[in-house]
Amino acid sequence: MRPANHHLSISAVRADALFVSTLQRADEPAAGQVRQAVAASVRAFGPGGCAERVAQEFGDHPETAGPRMRWARRMTAGAYGRSRPRPGPASRVPARAGRAA
Repeated sequence: MRPANHHLSISAVRADALFVSTLQRADEPAAGQVRQAVAASVRAFGPGGCAERVAQEFGDHPETAGPRMRWARRMTAGAYGRSRPRPGPASRVPARAGRAA
C-alpha cells in the first residue's frame, strides 16, 4: 500500500511546527521568537514529522491539544501575517463625480 500524499498549506505547517516546539503560551513570545521556533521545528522534524507529532498529541492529550493548536494558529497568523490580505481604505473605489454617494 502506498502512503497517502497530503499537501499542507504553509499556514498549517507553521502552526504544526509551533505546536510541537518548546515555546509555551506563558512565555508570551514575540513574533521573532515564534518564527525562530517554527524554523527550528521544521528543521528538526520536517513538515510531515511536525504533523505526525501533532496527531499523536491529539490522540494522547486531546484536552490540551485543542487549546494549544488554537494558540499556535493565532501566534503564527500574527507572526507571519494573514494568508489573505484584507482590503484597506486605499483599495476602495472612489465615487464618480456627479453621482450621489
